[in-house]
Amino acid sequence: MKSNNLIGPPMTLAWFIWGLGALFYLAGFFQRVAPGVMTQELMQDFDISASGLGHLSALYFYSYVAMQIPTGILADTLGPRKLLTAGCVVAGMGTLLFALSPGFFWAGFGRLLIGGSVAVAFVGLLKLSSSWFPKKFYAFVAGNALSIGLIGAITAGPPLRFLMDAFNWRGVISVTGLMTLVLGGVIWFVVRDWPQEKGYPGFTKRIPQPDSLSFSSIWQSFYKVLQYRNTWLLFVIPGGIVGAILTFSGLWGVPYLVWHHQLSPGKAAALISCLLIGWAMGAPVFGWLSDRMGKRKPLYILGSLVLALGWSLILFRGGLSYYQLAVVLWVTGFFSGCMILSFAFVSESVPRSLSGTVSGLTNMGVMMGPTLLQPVIGRILDNNWTGQMADGVRVYSLDAYEYGFIPMMGGVILSVLLLFFTKETHCRQIDN
Repeated sequence: MKSNNLIGPPMTLAWFIWGLGALFYLAGFFQRVAPGVMTQELMQDFDISASGLGHLSALYFYSYVAMQIPTGILADTLGPRKLLTAGCVVAGMGTLLFALSPGFFWAGFGRLLIGGSVAVAFVGLLKLSSSWFPKKFYAFVAGNALSIGLIGAITAGPPLRFLMDAFNWRGVISVTGLMTLVLGGVIWFVVRDWPQEKGYPGFTKRIPQPDSLSFSSIWQSFYKVLQYRNTWLLFVIPGGIVGAILTFSGLWGVPYLVWHHQLSPGKAAALISCLLIGWAMGAPVFGWLSDRMGKRKPLYILGSLVLALGWSLILFRGGLSYYQLAVVLWVTGFFSGCMILSFAFVSESVPRSLSGTVSGLTNMGVMMGPTLLQPVIGRILDNNWTGQMADGVRVYSLDAYEYGFIPMMGGVILSVLLLFFTKETHCRQIDN
């Protein structure tokens, strides 16, 4: 018999419940950046150029972005358990379709299914964080969520490259699809939306789910969150930061480093991992420091200024050695962890009942960055292609890459500027 004197559920159980959702987020991040280490294989198998590869990779982001507002609203109404389970099932099926597809069309459809289904992972995880953990740990727990996801991204670097060198890429990706399907079953039988459903007192009052959804109720939730200034600003700001990271690590960073720093694909993937490892380490640190300080805005501004400097060195400063690049990439990734503050920041800027809706909208903004940048850079590369080929794949000049990276840098600078217009919440939830 469970004690009613507990203030909230046991932390071991809370972390276990949360951890299952985090595993799905990890799988989604793996799928997000996996094309970055298989660019040559995808271009050869599907007979596509840089522009085609950019669109193939970005199909993940198109459906991911489109699902964010529905996901946020459904998280507030149906709850994270149902969303995470359904997401795992569809993501597993989409992954298998992508891996086994005979041509570009079915591969693209598989990427659409993956992106749309894993779109529920982060918002569902944030809802579990708000119901299973004390409010004072929210930013720290959200930072750890990003770190877990980035383990998936790091796995899609050198480890995936190693497996692809030993086995066919289709077989490796197929196994990840099967694992995602199994995870969906575990989540359905183990995860619950609230501690009260397992007989424990909660940290917050349980919000009852409506018996049915209507278009008017969905529109009202969406309309309400748009009335707050931080909603608009924190829709754009993290998109510039994450757009730079995922565009570089998820697609164009490896070929850029291979051809213009004369690195092997394995060494280039290792450098990309430095960026992602730094990001994974920085997110919980920024979350913890912000919770301790009782402020969001100052740390966010500091982090954004440092990462902007880092990107300017990575993209436009020549002559950096391998180890200098590794350090700069790690530092840039670490300070990019400041973007995790967006979710605590924006969640505190609206009433608690709208936290899922506004988190989904913010996550939509996060993914707008890579959604726009990946194909845009691919188009710029193709427009500046000089005709050089290697192993049947186009090779792009340093000038072409530098032109292509200008929109990336512009997005980062815009994020820095807009941060100065946000309204500090002092880590307190507004009442209305």
